[in-house]
Amino acid sequence: MSKSGLRIAIIGPESTGKTVLAQKLAAYYKGEYVPEYARTYIEQLHRDYTFQDVKHIGQWLINTWNEYKKQEQPVFFDTEMIITKVWFQVAFNRCPAEMDTWLSTMQFDAFLLCRDDLPWIPDPVRENGGAMRTILFERYRKEIEKLQTPYAIVEGTGRQRIANAVQALSELTSLPDLTKTVWQDRNLQVRLR
Repeated sequence: MSKSGLRIAIIGPESTGKTVLAQKLAAYYKGEYVPEYARTYIEQLHRDYTFQDVKHIGQWLINTWNEYKKQEQPVFFDTEMIITKVWFQVAFNRCPAEMDTWLSTMQFDAFLLCRDDLPWIPDPVRENGGAMRTILFERYRKEIEKLQTPYAIVEGTGRQRIANAVQALSELTSLPDLTKTVWQDRNLQVRLR
């Protein structure tokens, strides 16, 4: 596996630092960051979301995946289809017929699964705080294991959480763990904050 073209999925329950982690890793590795679309889409609805809305989000994920297929730099996805599948199951107790195809289309080189060890911060879009975060964490882990894709659980806070993710990626992929060789490099410290 080479550094170029890697696809890394950052997933986890709500309020576990996925967005910050994906952004920081993309900057650290000089890669691409694919933002979470679901949040933006749901915020703009001004009504309760429907099955069709979540299906639209799933299709957006596939379209975006296809746009980044030939990218030479590593690409960090802030969420992906597993979260969408579990969302369908929790919210609607069913998935669209396309789900298995969507999951097999989005082949990642590694997953970083964010543990629910950060405080849950409520906002108008979030709906799964409390014990549900742990339940979702375990469901995501089981879905990753079904795919048999390498993954690591990311824990810790702030800079340490990012460093833990970098170390995990160096073990799971060909991405280097520069923190071991140039930790004192001022540019690297800025990138990790």
